[in-house]
Amino acid sequence: MAERRDDETESRRILERVARETTPGGASFVARAAKDAHDHVTAADADRSDPIEVWGTRIGRTLGLIIAIGLLAWLVYAATQGG
Repeated sequence: MAERRDDETESRRILERVARETTPGGASFVARAAKDAHDHVTAADADRSDPIEVWGTRIGRTLGLIIAIGLLAWLVYAATQGG
């Protein structure tokens, strides 16, 4: 019974989020994307009761972002140099 209630709660949460994201007049796509990226890098979804997990997640995601930007810059450089 509790599992069904959890499933219903999760379904309602998902439907509310979809409705909020598709409602005209809400936050713009760019603003939502920027907030989502900020929340991702700052580990907003990590367990706040475990500071090691929070900082490990932040460090890992920041390093991943830096490496992705570096690879993108290298790709642009290699493409503009004619191979």
